[in-house]
Amino acid sequence: MNISNEVFYQSIREVISQSRERVYRAVNTVLLETYWQIGKIIVEEEQNGSSRAVYGSNLLKNISKQLTLEFGKGFDESNLRNMRIFYRSFPIRDALCHKLSWTHYRKLSKIEDEEQRLFYLNEAAENGWNYRQLERQIKTLTFNRMLYSKDEGEKNTIHTILKDPYIFEFLGLSSNEKNTEFEIETAIIDHIQKFLLEFGKGFAFVARQQHIATETSDFFIDLVFYNYVLKCFVIIDLKTDKLSHQDIGQIDMYVRMYDDLKKGKDDNPTVGILLCTEKDETIVKYSVLNDNDSLFASQYMLYMPREEDLIDIINHDRIRFEKEN
Repeated sequence: MNISNEVFYQSIREVISQSRERVYRAVNTVLLETYWQIGKIIVEEEQNGSSRAVYGSNLLKNISKQLTLEFGKGFDESNLRNMRIFYRSFPIRDALCHKLSWTHYRKLSKIEDEEQRLFYLNEAAENGWNYRQLERQIKTLTFNRMLYSKDEGEKNTIHTILKDPYIFEFLGLSSNEKNTEFEIETAIIDHIQKFLLEFGKGFAFVARQQHIATETSDFFIDLVFYNYVLKCFVIIDLKTDKLSHQDIGQIDMYVRMYDDLKKGKDDNPTVGILLCTEKDETIVKYSVLNDNDSLFASQYMLYMPREEDLIDIINHDRIRFEKEN
């Protein structure tokens, strides 16, 4: 295909793609509003009929049979229950986000805590999470793993983007074997899209083993990212052992050097993150990590922990943080 034909083809292809996207959005909007209306009718009928008990516990079963006979699939008893939960979870129709699909909302509706439900809704819409990505974020308790929760009125800061701990089960590395930093770095690059999704909002990959040279020495930084939301470089130092004072001194030096040698005049100060398999709370408390808003230490796991174990880790860190602050 010559150049003129390729341009011709791409022009038509773009029109078709845009048209299909408009059709999808229109259909999705109608579907969400339809299911919301059905959920509203079900809830109101149940409330009004509670004393009459016309259908009793068979209300949805009877209605689903009639709807299925007339309209086909999509109106079984289970889905009608989902529509009822959908309406109860999102009672304001005009507040529905049409960027998200019915499968998104079905998952979101099952989150009982309203603050968490709205958090996942907003993050999914803002970051374009598909259903599987949303499901993983909920499963891995992303809301609970945020380093600091967002206060009312507080927008994105490094504190509201970072997590602790991080879960890197998608790297495919065994947690029962001693992995080298090189192996972990390589796995991160091989799964960079999943890593960026797990790591947080607004990160773009810059370099691996970036060379920093001074007049007397050469240094190599494990991983460098740029966060376009915060407008700053973020450097990561990977550790396969327990956090040490030497590790903290090294990341502190890297951040200072990066600010001096690489940061642009329009960039905000560089952020340094130590990713380690285990944190020593005493070292964290009595080091520059405790009072430096540019340095952080987060634990990482190479496996998917059990939910109860993950909750214990999160609660332990939260209690410690509250005592110290």
